[in-house]
Amino acid sequence: MRIAFLTAPEGVEQVELTDPWQAAKDAGHEPVLVSTRPGEIQAFDHLDKADTFPVDEVVGETSADAFGGLVLPGGVANPDFLRMDDEAVAFVKDFFEQGRPVAAICHAPWTLVEADVVRGRVLTSWPSLRTDIRNAGGTWVDEQVKVCDHGPNKLITSRKPDDLKAFCETFLAEFAGAGG
Repeated sequence: MRIAFLTAPEGVEQVELTDPWQAAKDAGHEPVLVSTRPGEIQAFDHLDKADTFPVDEVVGETSADAFGGLVLPGGVANPDFLRMDDEAVAFVKDFFEQGRPVAAICHAPWTLVEADVVRGRVLTSWPSLRTDIRNAGGTWVDEQVKVCDHGPNKLITSRKPDDLKAFCETFLAEFAGAGG
């Protein structure tokens, strides 16, 4: 299965990109780095610059049709940039409209809030997003990983880097169950 990993040009939390990416590769999937512009993205280790990664596809030049699932890594700046990009928001919303599975960790649900896809769903995130999620019609829970199957697709969310092992295991199982 081709899995889109959507990030902004900078601000993604590196471990929240690289751990799920490697888990997807190890499970036989094809991870694809999608961003809002071509070139490279700049990852961060909290607030410090970390590595750069080459962009495989640009969000405005691809669609959810090309992927079996979507992973949204966190980092504080990453989803903040993404939610201000109309094409990125439309890309995310398209996965929900097509019933494809989506996984988001840490601050990544900010992009889900902007895409207006949390209403009626139960999810988790970094704790500072709980009010945003509630205001968008979702139910926030403090759990290591949460799977919500409200609607035609699965939404898998986790709180933070410490939850990555459970997040990776869960999203891979759910993506496989969705036809991957």
